[in-house]
Amino acid sequence: MAGSRATPVARALPLATAWAIARRDLNARFKGLRLLLVCLFLGTGALAAIGTLTGAIESELEESGQILLGGDLEVEVWQRDLRPDEKAALGEYGRVSGGTRLQAMASAGDNAAPVELKAVDEAWPLYGTLTLADGRTAGAPAAGEAWLAPGAIDRLGIAVGDEFRIGTQNVVAAGIIADEPDRLSEGFQLGPTVIVAEDLPHRADLIAPGAMYQSKYRVAFTPDRDPDTVEEALEERFPDAGFDFRTRDRASPGADRFVGRMGEFLALVGLAALVIAGIGIGGGVTSYLEARRASIATLKVLGATSSDIARIYALQIAAAALVGSGLGLAAGVLVTPLLSAVLQDLLPVRSGFVFAPGALALAAGYGLLVALVFAATPLLRARRFPAMALMRAGIVPLVRDRTALRWVLAGLAAIVALVLLTSRDPMLAAMFLLGAGATLGMLALLGRAIAWLAARLPRPANPLLRNAIASFHRPGSSTGPLVTALGFGLSAFVLLAGIQTAINGNIERRVPQQAPDYFVLDIPRDRAAQFETLVEREHPAAEIRMVPALRGAVLAYGPRDAMTRVADLEEIPDGAWGLRGERGLTYADQVPPGNTLVEGEWWGPMWSGEPLVSVDEELAEAAGIAIGDYITIGVLGIERTARVASLRRIDWESMGFNYVFVFSPNVLQDAPHNLAATIQLPEGSDTGPLLRELVGAFPSSSVIEIGGVLAQARTILGQVSIATFAAASVAVLAGLAVLIGAIAAARAARTYDTVVLRVLGASRRQILTMQLVEYGLLALALAAVAFALGSALAWLVVTRLFEFDWLPNWGAMLAVLGAGLLVVVVFALAGSLPLLRARPAQALRAL
Repeated sequence: MAGSRATPVARALPLATAWAIARRDLNARFKGLRLLLVCLFLGTGALAAIGTLTGAIESELEESGQILLGGDLEVEVWQRDLRPDEKAALGEYGRVSGGTRLQAMASAGDNAAPVELKAVDEAWPLYGTLTLADGRTAGAPAAGEAWLAPGAIDRLGIAVGDEFRIGTQNVVAAGIIADEPDRLSEGFQLGPTVIVAEDLPHRADLIAPGAMYQSKYRVAFTPDRDPDTVEEALEERFPDAGFDFRTRDRASPGADRFVGRMGEFLALVGLAALVIAGIGIGGGVTSYLEARRASIATLKVLGATSSDIARIYALQIAAAALVGSGLGLAAGVLVTPLLSAVLQDLLPVRSGFVFAPGALALAAGYGLLVALVFAATPLLRARRFPAMALMRAGIVPLVRDRTALRWVLAGLAAIVALVLLTSRDPMLAAMFLLGAGATLGMLALLGRAIAWLAARLPRPANPLLRNAIASFHRPGSSTGPLVTALGFGLSAFVLLAGIQTAINGNIERRVPQQAPDYFVLDIPRDRAAQFETLVEREHPAAEIRMVPALRGAVLAYGPRDAMTRVADLEEIPDGAWGLRGERGLTYADQVPPGNTLVEGEWWGPMWSGEPLVSVDEELAEAAGIAIGDYITIGVLGIERTARVASLRRIDWESMGFNYVFVFSPNVLQDAPHNLAATIQLPEGSDTGPLLRELVGAFPSSSVIEIGGVLAQARTILGQVSIATFAAASVAVLAGLAVLIGAIAAARAARTYDTVVLRVLGASRRQILTMQLVEYGLLALALAAVAFALGSALAWLVVTRLFEFDWLPNWGAMLAVLGAGLLVVVVFALAGSLPLLRARPAQALRAL
């Protein structure tokens, strides 16, 4: 047997050698990989800014919880003070500070203003410091004095040292509030704050049986305790007291909920932008490697293995990815102070730069994983071909490499795991991921369908149109990537327009048209006729609606023999917000205006039979309440039970009195309470004289001008609108980057097409016209799909995440889609211009 030599096994290049070759070949300005840099910069920067800002706000809420709340634990109760035994129980846990919150009217001469009256005792504030505009720090004001927010002193037209009136008492403006430590925990304001001594509401005759006020008691634990444990102990000790609790960990549930919801939305939008940009990354890497065919072939001729090729170009792409992600992270950190300045009046956020390592690491992780997923396929595909095939680029196209599938699947699994593990709402995140996957799949199928249909259409007589249609299905066609790029880009345009116009619709359309001019609280029942007479004397055509107004909490609900106690629920069912804490209650003989009976029957006038209640249908569905069930409420410490007689649909847009629970009169009529009223004046009426008359005749009542409330609501919604606009704009930019990537990836193939057409006599104008027809047809074919997809996503965001009404401006959305189509065509033609500069002789020699 003849001897034989073993075939030598090629040794892989050392990593240092591979990096030396990669670094020499990599242009210092990353020529050819700039699209990858831009895509990663956009997506990573958006995620870094969102994560940093959200983390900074949440950190501030957590670290400053005691100051924001004014204690470690807060106990609230409506329409009564705490009993001595309840106060003694709080005192067992530490230092206690108590006070009262209510709406009131302040007046000075001819000026009057609704204010948020905050009566505090000498122990206030338990944490933090009140700072006045003149630099003084203070606690509770002395008897007969008040600290005023700037808005209050401006509305009253007074200065520090002047007197003004609250209820039946004259008070001196002793200082202007610059920083109120527990302002955020007080919630939404219906007027500027006025801080007074604890006893002023009683001396000013603002507190009487039935008056609408809150008693708030805060505890500073000595020694430190777990707030949740103390809360549970107090609930067990006083199960029917109607307490609402807040802890230092939940100092401002509204702000926490707002930050969480907005952060979740913006993070998902940022991730969507990064995923969209990932498609651009794939196109950019494909284009880059196509341009490097000769270099790859040369390396293979010199002995480089497929693994060496993959390692060299993976190092180049990794370097570009790291630079792009790093620039994005830097941009995210740099833009955070600007966002903080915008939101500082709304949320507790530090000014200046914020460094959040967790948020930055997460953004970088997403960016690098997306780069891996979308760059793996073209990178591994390029390593599999012999040198001659690579040299004959125009004849031998790159084919698929199944090895890439493992890398892509591993990267996708890592992204999914990262999203689910870091999301506040894993279900929402899972739905987003499923939606993104379904969208990609749908667009991929649509691309194949367009290619299949184009191949079977009759051949048009016009050669330009014939060539444009043929480009959809010819070998090496870029129809699939272009469909994905255009679909995402146009959908992003529609999404942006849908969210923006729907939010603007909520701000501008419904609320201002249907809002009354005034809400009036705490009208004594025995003076209702006098109130109506006064209003009608000033404005005979005014519309007045008065309703009984009480506060109470649902204690139990369900079938009589198996009622569920709310205190025993581990969590309130989604949508059953009416079971949480105390809320407004009323009674009526007739179905309230703006309400529609949908099930059951209404009791008649002067009802004296079994106690009955009508429930909002949405609340009933969420809580599982049915006709015939019973509801037990606690009003001023007394339990009252009524049978559910009907369900109502409430028009929440009416801006009138809308109650989820409306009782028959015999349930609540004997409880101490006052009336509340809305006043709608004729258009163009002067509101000043009526306001002064009401303040003089009803000093213990509170008159709230709706214009100021709506202005505050517009400000908040406007900030939401700006945030969504900024986030969706990143998605639009990412969509455009995808389009550029798709055009770049197809440039090599299109270069040869253009050269051949020019050799055959086609003019530049004809070639550009053909490109215009191709992209125009594709964009028009995708317009309807993009409009439907973008509108559906906008509807989900507006109605399900923000819980606003779906009030889009369809005309504006179509106009934005039209502008998007124009932008797409312009970008496509701009991407085609370099093809016209290709020299036919040089291009043909490369075949």
